Amino acid sequence: MALTDLPAAKAFILHWGEMGTQWGVNRSVAQVHGLLYLSDRPLPADDIVEQLLLARSNVSTALKELQGYGIVRRVHVDGDRRDHFVAETDLWEMLMRISAERKRREIDPTIALLGGLAEQMAKDDSAPAHVRERITRMHEFIGTLTNWYDQVRRLPKPTLVTLMKLGGKIARFVGPGKKTTDS
Repeated sequence: MALTDLPAAKAFILHWGEMGTQWGVNRSVAQVHGLLYLSDRPLPADDIVEQLLLARSNVSTALKELQGYGIVRRVHVDGDRRDHFVAETDLWEMLMRISAERKRREIDPTIALLGGLAEQMAKDDSAPAHVRERITRMHEFIGTLTNWYDQVRRLPKPTLVTLMKLGGKIARFVGPGKKTTDS
């Protein structure tokens, strides 16, 4: 029986595809990921095509994209010459891999651009002061956020889980905060 024959699995895969579009990921890519995540065995591309009713080229592209994120990997199955694919099922590991790749693709180039613009604006007296200030502040803000991310991602998984469960209660340990212009 195919996973897509199970109503709950089909609903998950379809919803995962829809959510993927909200996160800036192609629907087919997210559906392939959803199917592989639910699968209890490695799947060859042909099975993915058959179960999701997608074009072979879409599945091939999706698999490359998911491997680029590090959340799907190619494996070999004894007695079968085809490539098979499995998804990362450790949710924390998946989150960390996705966030690292999104940071590399989206945040790092933004920080580099903002840093260059801040330098350029610091030397340009003709630029309005509010533009210089806002670009500099944005660069500092994203830099601070990135530094926080880099520190948090190195924490052991049990510590991350504890931090997440604490939620807003963590403020008790930090003390009362003061309001900033970036808040």
